[in-house]
Amino acid sequence: QVQLVESGGGLVQAGGSLRLSCAASGRIFSINAMGWYRQIPGKQRELVAVSNSGGSTNFADSVKGRFTISRDNAKNTVYLQMNSLKPEDTAVYYCNFRLRAGTSLVAHDYWGQGTQVTVSS
Repeated sequence: QVQLVESGGGLVQAGGSLRLSCAASGRIFSINAMGWYRQIPGKQRELVAVSNSGGSTNFADSVKGRFTISRDNAKNTVYLQMNSLKPEDTAVYYCNFRLRAGTSLVAHDYWGQGTQVTVSS
């Protein structure tokens, strides 16, 4: 019913920048929150940044001051601007929307397909 499509990943040198985007399509009634997670193979997926409907944002300590999350509500799109990238930022990045689909009264989590970000030293 709802699909999320990510783009913007790639290979970049340490100190460089990338911008990830994630657009949701389908019958969306409301979006409660948008966020980004990342995962290294064999490790737990971790929260990177979240943007709540009220405008507040939260970031993992490891990315504070370097990453920025933004949204375009009219396009159901969330962005992750990543600056001053470090090798330890290398991971697969997944977007996550908590939303109510169609006429549902309950919000559910939806995930993007993942995009690889590789930072070389």
